[in-house]
Amino acid sequence: MCRLLHGLEGSARSGYMVTTSEALAVAGIRAVALNFRSCSGEPNRLPGAYHSGRTDDIERALAWMAARFPDLPRTAVGFSLGGNALLNLLGREGGGRGLVAAAAVSVPYDLASSADALQRGMGRVYGRRFLRSLREKAREKAARFPDVVAREAATARTIREFDDRLTAPIHGFRDAADYYARCSAKRFVGSVDLPMLLVHARDDPLAPGSSVPVQAIRRRRSLALELTERGGHLGFVGRGRGMASAGPRTGWLEETVSRYIFQATQPATQRATQRTTQRTTHLDSGVF
Repeated sequence: MCRLLHGLEGSARSGYMVTTSEALAVAGIRAVALNFRSCSGEPNRLPGAYHSGRTDDIERALAWMAARFPDLPRTAVGFSLGGNALLNLLGREGGGRGLVAAAAVSVPYDLASSADALQRGMGRVYGRRFLRSLREKAREKAARFPDVVAREAATARTIREFDDRLTAPIHGFRDAADYYARCSAKRFVGSVDLPMLLVHARDDPLAPGSSVPVQAIRRRRSLALELTERGGHLGFVGRGRGMASAGPRTGWLEETVSRYIFQATQPATQRATQRTTQRTTHLDSGVF
């Protein structure tokens, strides 16, 4: 059983979520996707929303999995913001939260540098798209909770400005800088103590390759880093590449993640054999 966590303003219906669930299904693993607050198509009933370091809803979802499927090994995969939140959860106090393995893709390890990246080059395209959706939600929240949510959030011109006006104040942070400093995944990745695959591209326009804490990851024997030269932000996903059009829409990323999760759920003796015989490497990758 695998819990999937989407990225900023994504949902369970996002392409990478659907294709990854399909690849997991082919491997015989059930996938359950979590919609973060306000991302399901229904407005959140409380002022609070979701953010890169919020983990309580993930914990509730994992507890539900444990109660509903007690006999199945549990895993999780987080994409972008969802991967950052997952690393916050797994690294803050150590322990696997009942998970036997996990994976995270295109994580913004340094939230401040990612906020800056959204204001330049290709990142501006993503930034404008995110802001359209976030500002619309801010207007709705300000109308329902005028004493809690500032109307100025609906006119934010950058992600950092939005986080200053909405994310930080309603979640107990001093400002965006405080939020970024306290919730960036680079603080927690070195404390993760369960098998975990980390996939990232050096040319990621939202989460610069230079922000990946390679040395901290290398020091943890339980972590495996797949660092590619190209791939963009979640751009590893290939729809139908080399497969029949009516078949699963999977590519290198989905197959790599599903294979890792599958192997991690096998008995220890079988895992040892598979590690020496099965490996899927992206053409541009440096594997650590």
